Amino acid sequence: MLGLLGLATAGWALATGDRAGAAPPIRVAAASDLKFALADCVGQYRRQSGQTVQVTFGSSGQFAQQIRHGLPVDLYLAADEAYVSMLAEAGLTRDAGAVYALGRIAALVPASSKLVLDPGLQALGTASPGIRAFAIANPEHAPYGRAARQALQRLGLWEPLRARLVLGENVAQATQYVSSGAAQAGITALSLALAPEVAQRTRCLALPAELHDPMRQRMVLLRRARREAAGFYDFMQGPAARAILQRHGFAMS
Repeated sequence: MLGLLGLATAGWALATGDRAGAAPPIRVAAASDLKFALADCVGQYRRQSGQTVQVTFGSSGQFAQQIRHGLPVDLYLAADEAYVSMLAEAGLTRDAGAVYALGRIAALVPASSKLVLDPGLQALGTASPGIRAFAIANPEHAPYGRAARQALQRLGLWEPLRARLVLGENVAQATQYVSSGAAQAGITALSLALAPEVAQRTRCLALPAELHDPMRQRMVLLRRARREAAGFYDFMQGPAARAILQRHGFAMS
C-alpha cells in the first residue's frame, strides 16, 4: 500500500471506473487534506453516476501556480479560498466557485509517544527542548501550514519550536513525518489524523478553531472544464458529499 507521502505526490493518484467507450474522466486537483474524504466522495459518485473521476493531491498553492501555467484539470478543490479567488480574477475559472467545507487542524504524535496532548499544547511546550523535529506543512504555500503557524504563535510556542520545525511540501507529507516517527510531534489536518491508516500509528487531538483564521475551503470549475465535471461539482455541494466530509472531520459553513 502506498503511504501518505506517495499518494500526496504521485500524479493522478486516485481513479475509479475506467471503461472502454466511457465519457472522458473528470480531472480533479485537490488539496492533500482531502485524500481520504475525497476517495469516499469519488466512490459514491461513481456508484451513482458511472462517471470516471481522476484526482491528484498536493499543495493548494502549488496547484494554483500550476493551473496558471496550464495544468489540464477540470475542477480544483483548494484548502484556502484565496487561491480560487486568484484564479477567478485571472479569468481562469467559470465563476467564483463554492465553499465546500471548513478545515480543522489537530496536534499529532506517534502512538508510542509519551508526550501528552492538551488543548493548549502546554505539555508540548514544556517538552519542546526534547523535541528534535516538529512537523507542519510549509506555511509559504500550504494553508494548513499557515494555520499551524498561527496556532503555535497564539499559544506562544512558535519561537520555542521554530528551530525544530520540519516542513512538508503539503500537509500529507507533514503527517507522514509524524506517523513514520521521523518527527516527534506536529500539527496536521484533522481529516488526515482521523483516517484509519494514520490513526493506527498516531494519537491526535483536534485543536480549537479559534487558534487560527477560518479555513474556508473552496472549489471551482476551470474555464475550460469538460461538461462532465459539472455533475461532480454539483455532487460535492450536495448532502451525500457533505455528510462524507463531516465524517472525515471537516466542518460545514
